[in-house]
Amino acid sequence: MKMLKASIVAATLVLAAGCASNGDLEEVREAAAAAQQTADEAKAAAAAAQQTAEEAKQSAADANTKIDRAFKKSMYK
Repeated sequence: MKMLKASIVAATLVLAAGCASNGDLEEVREAAAAAQQTADEAKAAAAAAQQTAEEAKQSAADANTKIDRAFKKSMYK
């Protein structure tokens, strides 16, 4: 999402400037590169969060299985 915003800002700057100088283009490139880096970091953080959530889901399923087993065992006594 940030990358999209940065791209829109960069495109607006280029269009508003008309004939941009090399210095202006370099600033836009730097802004785009920074936006891409931020997007990559966000993607990595989201992947790590997804992995953690999957592990928590499995842990909860394991706990539920153990509880069910203990309950059934107590019912047969």
